[in-house]
Amino acid sequence: MAETTADVRRDIELTRERMSSTLAQLEQKLNIMQIVRDHPWPALAMAVGAGVMLSGSRTDVKAAAATVAATRGASSRVGNVLDDVVSTLVTGLHDAFETRITSLVDDLKTAIGAPTRGEVAQTAPTGSDGPAARNAAAMRTPGTTPVDTYGSRVDSGVSPSSLEPRRAD
Repeated sequence: MAETTADVRRDIELTRERMSSTLAQLEQKLNIMQIVRDHPWPALAMAVGAGVMLSGSRTDVKAAAATVAATRGASSRVGNVLDDVVSTLVTGLHDAFETRITSLVDDLKTAIGAPTRGEVAQTAPTGSDGPAARNAAAMRTPGTTPVDTYGSRVDSGVSPSSLEPRRAD
């Protein structure tokens, strides 16, 4: 049985073709998407069954417990850093929103002809009764009560009636 090189090559080529066709048939039979398209209800039943089996095994609880155990030591260190980062982020967002809202309110007041915050008073920090608060009270519109940036009334010790202009009769 002396085979020539051409016979061996032909035999190898035929084997490759058979293997290719066999692989194509296997891929077609194992194409999950095609199986689901052809048989949607049994595929759905199998998915529900697999979900029930996984939930009964409580692997989610085991995974959560393992995660907690693995991060137990790092949680205090990372927690403090995350608290600081979140605090800084929230403070920055609060300041940005407050600035934007104040700007919008001042624009609205300007549009309707009301005095803006800068025109009414430049108050000291919350509830101060020092010179800045007294100056703010002197600058405010008569008949109004000064408020700080948080909406609290500022007690300036000056009554609204003392700020009204006196008439020369």
